[in-house]
Amino acid sequence: MTDIFFSRTDTTLGEFAVRALDPFADAELLHGWVTHPKAAFWLMQDASLPDVEREYMAIAAAEHHDAFIGLHEGRPTFLMERYNPAEVELKGLYEAQPGDVGMHFLVAPSDTPVHGFTHAVITTVMAALFDDPATGRVVVEPDVRNAAVHALNKAVGFEIVERIAKPEKDAYLSVCTREQFEATRGATR
Repeated sequence: MTDIFFSRTDTTLGEFAVRALDPFADAELLHGWVTHPKAAFWLMQDASLPDVEREYMAIAAAEHHDAFIGLHEGRPTFLMERYNPAEVELKGLYEAQPGDVGMHFLVAPSDTPVHGFTHAVITTVMAALFDDPATGRVVVEPDVRNAAVHALNKAVGFEIVERIAKPEKDAYLSVCTREQFEATRGATR
């Protein structure tokens, strides 16, 4: 499980990398993350270990959705999902454009928070997505109540397009072009 999909060095916090998620080998780790109280917006608070295995086996088998484990200095510290928003999550809810890529991310809970860590994680996720030249913009649909993620999204260039109703939540459809993301990178580091 050392196949690295993407890596970058943060000038303050060091090495970040992303590798493919293994639904079986990573299930116990993920279970602790997605059921933690800080992951309430992940909507898996009551999931059992088999539920988590099933969810990530389904993602691994999906044509338009995949998942990755994010590493900081070689240790698993975040979850990243990439999806085709024209086919899953947002199908029929917005006007998809060629080059759109959907994204979810979740930072592992920590007893010792590190200043700037979550910003470094979302920057890594965005850089990984834009590392693919076919990606024109990243599309997200966070819960309207998730103020912390709205601030993070804004910090890396996202703009809220509209409020949308999904079956599981009301969300702010937000987009970030490559140019918007790159403009924030010079401003922050």
